[in-house]
Amino acid sequence: MKLYIKYDINLACRVILQEQLDALQIKYELMEFGEIDIADSVSDDSFTQLQNNLARYGIEIINNQKSQLVQRIKDTIIEMIYEKDKLPTSTISNYLADQLNLSYGYIANVFSEYTYTSIENFIIIQKIERAKKLIVEDGLTLTEVSYKLNYSSVAYLSAQFKKVTGLTPSSFKRIIDKRRELSHNV
Repeated sequence: MKLYIKYDINLACRVILQEQLDALQIKYELMEFGEIDIADSVSDDSFTQLQNNLARYGIEIINNQKSQLVQRIKDTIIEMIYEKDKLPTSTISNYLADQLNLSYGYIANVFSEYTYTSIENFIIIQKIERAKKLIVEDGLTLTEVSYKLNYSSVAYLSAQFKKVTGLTPSSFKRIIDKRRELSHNV
């Protein structure tokens, strides 16, 4: 038997963080995505235990300032693509610079230095992942997906989709539909 699961990764991560911090009796406040304000000092043992507990879930505490910035960039992009009903109409470079209060040139340099890819590539990959979800889970048409993700045309969305996944959006949908049909027949 196969189960198909829909989940909110942001919510899951917040719950894991809350459970782990509460278990260690650490006083905290969850801030923006990926940030926690710790009220009191934490012993080295508790900090190590927290790091180990979170590592089981693939969650890492970041200590390096530039690594923190890279994570904030990723979080801002993911929030922009997944949390917003429609992407901002301003350029993404302006949006990131405004959200992070840093020049886009600096943001882009740090990002590529630490990830070995450009912000633009990261955004494309995230947009295509969101497009997949919108097509499969929400049943949106390519026109609706294209509008929601600020693509200039359906053809441009389709071209990027194929470049990233190796499939056209309609081929992707057919494969998903076929898999669902086969799993229901089993």
